[in-house]
Amino acid sequence: MKEIMKKTAKDYSHIKGWGIDIDPKNDPTYPIKNRTDEEQDGYNWDRPSQQPIDIEVLHSIERPNITAVFGTSMPPKGLSGMIRRYAFTKSESNYAHWLPLILADRVNVVEGVIDDLLHGHIPNIFAEKGWNADWKYNRKAAVQKMVIGGVIVVGAIAFFATKSRRESKPKGVLPKLFAELLNHK
Repeated sequence: MKEIMKKTAKDYSHIKGWGIDIDPKNDPTYPIKNRTDEEQDGYNWDRPSQQPIDIEVLHSIERPNITAVFGTSMPPKGLSGMIRRYAFTKSESNYAHWLPLILADRVNVVEGVIDDLLHGHIPNIFAEKGWNADWKYNRKAAVQKMVIGGVIVVGAIAFFATKSRRESKPKGVLPKLFAELLNHK
């Protein structure tokens, strides 16, 4: 992290494609905006003083330094933190950056529920997911979600309940045909 902080503000040559739009004649906003070319001079303000870094802060590998101000409420921790650390080793233009972050968010939800249960708090998942509001203001969508969820659960139960039957030799024409369809690769 210290080596990243040592890079100067103008050292972006390591980023593929950086400065591709630096030519003012190639400015895609030209006919729309009132061109003054002042933006070509760069920022005309001083960078705010750096917020003290007393926790782990993840930042893009495409930036030479940490932003002057950042959030401290949720430092990376646990399995979700490990996934986030991995994601921040990849470029922001890569799915290998964004998909792990989405996964880390889902894992963090599960970690939060487990943490609540360990501290003796039973989470109200219906209220937290907004199902009470859905039921009150958008009942049709709430019923639709419940029906779809129920069909998925029943389908999963049926699939796993018949797994042992699929593994044994089927008897009759229809079960054989059904077994062939399931096992067809």
